[in-house]
Amino acid sequence: MVRRTKEDAQVTRNRILDTAVEVFNHKGVSQASLNDIAREAGVTRGAIYWHFDNKVAMFNAMIERLVCPLLINAEDRDARIAANPLLFIREATEEFVGKMLTDTNFRKVFEIFWHKCEYVGEMATIRDSHLDEGENHIDILQRAFTLARAQDQIEHDMSPHQATIGLISLLDGLLFNWTKNPAMFPLKEYAGPIVATYFRGLGARPGVL
Repeated sequence: MVRRTKEDAQVTRNRILDTAVEVFNHKGVSQASLNDIAREAGVTRGAIYWHFDNKVAMFNAMIERLVCPLLINAEDRDARIAANPLLFIREATEEFVGKMLTDTNFRKVFEIFWHKCEYVGEMATIRDSHLDEGENHIDILQRAFTLARAQDQIEHDMSPHQATIGLISLLDGLLFNWTKNPAMFPLKEYAGPIVATYFRGLGARPGVL
């Protein structure tokens, strides 16, 4: 009976967070209220406060629930990087873009994070704490680019850090603009050629990717 109660509570918590994604996406974080979310989720305000102290805590839980692309955190990540670092970078990039295309909830959370939240006060603190995870991903990609140069997979003399920042800037710009206005360009058709051109610009040797 206790296990069932915990399971029910988790189901309710997930329903609240799923609803928060929809409400935040539709109204923006600042304009959305806990009453809005409770009404749309079909729960009481008491149920909301059972799980979350306030809207900031709910927003934080929504971000933390994101399932980030698996390759960047895979158990065999280091072995993949050692075997073919440039291929690892390319596959991790493709996985992230693919998740944006196929996982609606994943995409909507990024839309909220990028376009529908004003980062002041406690919200700025929440944003900064989650930026640390992005820094970790940058470190992983930089390590892979360092190995790619050491293995002579790329010819350009750009530093691994420069190559990493260039790729992150390319991806962020592409996805930021697409989530802001999907009608601007078809991400599925554009992402592959654009990223491939970046790798060619680094002098990726034939047959590596």
